[in-house]
Amino acid sequence: MSQPVIAIYDVGKTNKKVFLMDESYRIVYEKSSPFEEITDEDGDNCDDVAALSAWVRQSFRELLQLKDFDIVAVNFTAYGASFVHVDKTGNPVTPLYNYLKAYPQALSAKFYSTYGGEIAFSMHTASPVLGSLNSGMQLYRLKHEKKDVFEQIQYSLHLPQYLSFLITGKAYSDLTSVGCHTGLWNFPQKSYHEWVFREGIIDKLAPLRSSDQVDEITADGKKIKAGIGLHDSSSALIPYLRSFNEPFMLISTGTWSISLNPFNSQSLSVYELQHDCLSYMTFLGSPVKASRLFAGYEHEQQIKRLAAHFSKPADYYQTVQYDKKIIEKLVTIPTVSRDKNAITAFPARDLNSFPDYETAYHQLIVDIIDRQVFSSELVLKGTDVKRIFVDGGFSKNPIYMKLLAKAFPEMEVYAASVAQATSLGAALAIHTHWNSRPIPSDIISFTLTFAD
Repeated sequence: MSQPVIAIYDVGKTNKKVFLMDESYRIVYEKSSPFEEITDEDGDNCDDVAALSAWVRQSFRELLQLKDFDIVAVNFTAYGASFVHVDKTGNPVTPLYNYLKAYPQALSAKFYSTYGGEIAFSMHTASPVLGSLNSGMQLYRLKHEKKDVFEQIQYSLHLPQYLSFLITGKAYSDLTSVGCHTGLWNFPQKSYHEWVFREGIIDKLAPLRSSDQVDEITADGKKIKAGIGLHDSSSALIPYLRSFNEPFMLISTGTWSISLNPFNSQSLSVYELQHDCLSYMTFLGSPVKASRLFAGYEHEQQIKRLAAHFSKPADYYQTVQYDKKIIEKLVTIPTVSRDKNAITAFPARDLNSFPDYETAYHQLIVDIIDRQVFSSELVLKGTDVKRIFVDGGFSKNPIYMKLLAKAFPEMEVYAASVAQATSLGAALAIHTHWNSRPIPSDIISFTLTFAD
């Protein structure tokens, strides 16, 4: 007899994966597929939406043929701030533009002067001014720069909902994507912002639906419950919300280190917006105050620099263990001025001043923690949080974890281990529709980190 499972598509900027999970949320099948980036019409790198679409459809057909598994549900999670604009036939009419694509300053200035200025607009939408990372601004740009393309659009679907659309043929918008620094949602009014109506953007957005709901589809003769997809950061929070009632903050680390505090309901201040704070939305529609730091990207760039300078392998950092004596010596090293546009102070440091790779790497993590503490404190203040969970890449970094625990001596700091948190969250979001068993109590394992 085949085993009932849920299929989860987890599409990140780097990795595109599909998982099968059993009713105890154990991963019983996993497949990862590499994709080469292509360029858009301006020569900017972007994901290949045609290749991605073909992979989703083909891999789903292959999953249905696996004799050992009975796929009873499917859901999707993907990175945010990215639209797939489809026409009446369901085909994309533009590339899958990169959310880091430069945004025209003149067009940005026109938008904010029309709609109340950057500060007021950002406070209403809980969205710092981030150019293309405010996905609503991508639609505004299409309307004003490529009107003929804009008019071809039937629906603009955020990437998680586009993945669902590929399987179900049904178009929806979901609050975890719409409420994620898009500039589309008015948080105080709990509705789309005025500009979405005035610019006719509302006509391009599919109907809103809660991401804990499903459609029933028939595929290969099987009836399958299909979710509408979730934004990855909101999805990664779900296992924690399902497991803990006491206040906590999650630092979800990957390319971005995002500090998420579901127990902070305060409105964003101007200062917080100026320092990359924003609000996410849980899958049930509650705001989550968050702050972002491009720490994983910084780490990735600087370990390349260290490897080249010290003639070490690219992954040599994985062999470096926390050394208290090195940290004590670094205290005496003068700090360097940090460019206001730099993520940390480390790029300005002279690598010749370090005797070896190990010392330089400790300094890199010290500099990352310096900014991490600043970022996390923005969403911690004024709340009763006493526990910090760290998941993702940095949770496995002993230097990062030790220094974080040292920086927050009044907190319990845990390295959390969740098997594919974003995928697990997408499965848990529709738990009641496909799984009659209770949610296991051990979906998260965690280790308390002690400061010296």
